[in-house]
Amino acid sequence: MSDLVLVLNCGSSSIKFALFDTSTQPLPRAPLWNGKVDGITGAAPTFGETGVAPGPVVLDAAHPYRAALEHIHARVLVRMAQGGHRIAAVAHRVVHGGAKYFDPVRVDARVLDDLRGLIPLAPLHQPFALEAIAALLETAPELPQVACFDTAFHHTLPEVEKMLPLSWDAWERGLRRYGFHGLSYEYLSIALAERYGDAARGRTIALHLGSGASLCAMQDLKSVATTMGFSALDGLMMGTRCGALDPGAVLYLMEIEKLSLEEVGHLLYHGSGLLGLSGVSSDPRVLLTQEAGNARIEAALALYVRRIVREIGALVAVLGGLDMLVFTAGIGEHNVAIRERVCAGLAYLGVALDGEANSQNADRISSAASRIPVQVERTNEEWVAAWHACRLLPGLA
Repeated sequence: MSDLVLVLNCGSSSIKFALFDTSTQPLPRAPLWNGKVDGITGAAPTFGETGVAPGPVVLDAAHPYRAALEHIHARVLVRMAQGGHRIAAVAHRVVHGGAKYFDPVRVDARVLDDLRGLIPLAPLHQPFALEAIAALLETAPELPQVACFDTAFHHTLPEVEKMLPLSWDAWERGLRRYGFHGLSYEYLSIALAERYGDAARGRTIALHLGSGASLCAMQDLKSVATTMGFSALDGLMMGTRCGALDPGAVLYLMEIEKLSLEEVGHLLYHGSGLLGLSGVSSDPRVLLTQEAGNARIEAALALYVRRIVREIGALVAVLGGLDMLVFTAGIGEHNVAIRERVCAGLAYLGVALDGEANSQNADRISSAASRIPVQVERTNEEWVAAWHACRLLPGLA
């Protein structure tokens, strides 16, 4: 009987899961089996897993998130019985570790209470991971659980990058830039070193472009600057989130247009970005098919790309130059047109794409004439979490 690590990656409307077999070392990058419950809070949730296409799943309307976790648990038990495996540990992607947790940690009731105190810092994501942890602490208290933090990779940011230009008292109270998407960037730091060696240890900018999006400037494969700061609203324009915004616009919405705090929060998190500007979709794939002749969609995509190019320019200035550009996550790995437009905006740096390589989502998509190598690297947050669990818990690795 082999020991497996179950990884849960809990979002606001979906739960991704993956199981990694610890009997083989080093830990395989590909999971033994994975799947996803999607649309948890919507009218038509779906469930898909390895070998099974997504299909409708019925969830308890009063407690849909808990029901989704129970559905995953039931499916895991079935697979375990079929394969002669056992779950030895559960690893969770937790968005925020605050100023206390910089390394993965085994979760108990005390740690869980600490992490609940950080919910105001990440209200869109933190509660859902903690709900999963709490449910397992209740139903399987003997099962080790490990929390892996998206903020941890950015612990290496210099103090000047962590500070917000507010009062000193605010800094001392913990209002600072934390950075996110850390598990994704941590995976890149490992994979790029393996693939490119010392060439990846220079001035690298990674673009994590998904429904949420950020950039990370790395030197010696450590985070030295990032676009997402205090919250998941900061930095780049995203699918439904605004990204960096003049705080005066928020004050105007509340003081002059009389929007409530709740209404402003919903607008910034759920009604802005590509969806808010286009009025059609938060997904660039959809927008690109309807762009021709639609001024709103054209404007939304143009601003989306402009913000990426603009922030890359800022990070190049911080790094003092650029040696490698890396696209990752759903949009970064698969959207040919967005990569092409971003790189066209970076021609002044000597970036030049190989159109054929880009169209095939190749590992290297820059041309031989490009001064800056441009790579596509598939991220693997779930593997990073499983790897940390193996390192933290004796007997797994």
